[in-house]
Amino acid sequence: MKAALLVAAMLISSAATSQPIDPKVQARIDRILKATPLIDGHNDIAEGLRENYALKVEGLAGGTDKWRKPLMTDMARLRQGRVGAQFWSVYIPAEITGDAAIRATLEEIDTVKRMVRAYPNDLALAASADDIVRIHKSGRVASLIGVEGGHQIAGSLAALRQYHDLGARYLTLTHFKNSDLGDSATDDPKYHGLSDFGRATVHEMNRIGMLVDLSHVSPDTMRDALKVTRAPVLFTHSDARALADHPRNVPDDVLKLVAANGGVVMVNFYLGHLSPDYIQWSSAKSAEDARLKSLYTGQPDRREAALKSWLAAHPAPHAEVGLIADHIEHVAKLAGHDHVGIGGDLDGIGIDEAPAGMNSVSGYPLLFAELIRRGWSDEDLSKLAGANVLRAMRQAEAVAASMKNEPPAMARLQPWSATDPWK
Repeated sequence: MKAALLVAAMLISSAATSQPIDPKVQARIDRILKATPLIDGHNDIAEGLRENYALKVEGLAGGTDKWRKPLMTDMARLRQGRVGAQFWSVYIPAEITGDAAIRATLEEIDTVKRMVRAYPNDLALAASADDIVRIHKSGRVASLIGVEGGHQIAGSLAALRQYHDLGARYLTLTHFKNSDLGDSATDDPKYHGLSDFGRATVHEMNRIGMLVDLSHVSPDTMRDALKVTRAPVLFTHSDARALADHPRNVPDDVLKLVAANGGVVMVNFYLGHLSPDYIQWSSAKSAEDARLKSLYTGQPDRREAALKSWLAAHPAPHAEVGLIADHIEHVAKLAGHDHVGIGGDLDGIGIDEAPAGMNSVSGYPLLFAELIRRGWSDEDLSKLAGANVLRAMRQAEAVAASMKNEPPAMARLQPWSATDPWK
């Protein structure tokens, strides 16, 4: 029976990824991930459902890779990937602000909760580290919520607190653009770090037990947040800047600060952050696209044909799972094995924008097999899988407990008016 199960595990992995794993290696991976939940820091399925399927959650049992707009996530592949817990991102574009941002965020929180209710044998909502452990032991995927952008609180700490009450356990301080909280990695600096309101927000997040996510923020914002936070931070989906010079990645000096803070850098799977070759190719593709739009204005068919020809002559660089392992090992080398995790960014990137076999939630065993090939111990693999995140969460929960007698923060972007409190 055990031999049959091992062969089945190998075949499942092979079918899901087209890259077979030795049965003994798969058995070792399964043993590790049964004892410690594999916690992924960032999955954008809610965004995918909003953009392509009107927020509907039906049909996610399996086979979503065959849909009109393929998804990287469904219940069958979560099990194939041995996922134990997932932070589901509730992302909205940075261009949506104010009350509209709050409404759109609530719609995506509702999407995550409807998804969890629709698949009770596969998913269960979690709000704490202990919840994750309990749900994982039950054989389901512990489901948490992460709000991916400071613009989504619309300058209101009351909104932040309500998101927390609804189950959100991290807030990403910025997205592609600067927010009221601080500077983004992909925008021109405005505050050169955190704003005053951003500092107040980080303090309030510490008070209520909401994790500070520093993916997408500028290096100065990273450093400022690490100075003021009392609790460990997460980088829910970021890579190492020393290996790929992209502004979204984490510089070496910050990796060392994360170690001192007790935080976790969760390495993502996006080739545009992993691979210098892909970064250069993507830049050249964007330049060619801009050139063709200028050259063939009003001629979309001619422009499309020319770009297709360019792509045939300049195919995207290929990458294997070892590229992700390289970034993981760099984080582990600089910050230590206690401060590295996994945040795939799946369903937030394109099907063809991840290393081979890593473009769905079924692919995680390939990464663990690669690290085993490189000599990683069971203890360090367990830390990477989820033990580091559980420890950081418990520390954040302890900080919140120590601040429980502080009143809710009332900082706001606009001062209260004595004559009209609504202004």
